[in-house]
Amino acid sequence: MMNETLTLVLALLTGLVLGAMFFGGLWWTVQKVVSSTRSTLWLLGSLLLRTSIALAGFYLIARGHWERLLVCLLGFMIARLIVTRFTRAAAKPPYLAQEVSHAP
Repeated sequence: MMNETLTLVLALLTGLVLGAMFFGGLWWTVQKVVSSTRSTLWLLGSLLLRTSIALAGFYLIARGHWERLLVCLLGFMIARLIVTRFTRAAAKPPYLAQEVSHAP
């Protein structure tokens, strides 16, 4: 029982790392594409690399157990929420961050 719980916790943590790499890499790629002359190459290369790493990680974690895969995917989706929140805050221009609503 303890071993199975530890395995699921490790699957969750691995999902968090895979998700952070995947979605953080996506954000980084979009930042590079904006100033690149080879945007298609950046997008396709990034997609292939990020997807390959994520799928390999899911495969290695699952090892034929759907429970591990499900928990790993849960960690992946939690990482998506975290990365989205951090990148949204980083992308907001300073003048919008200081704006105060004057609506009654």
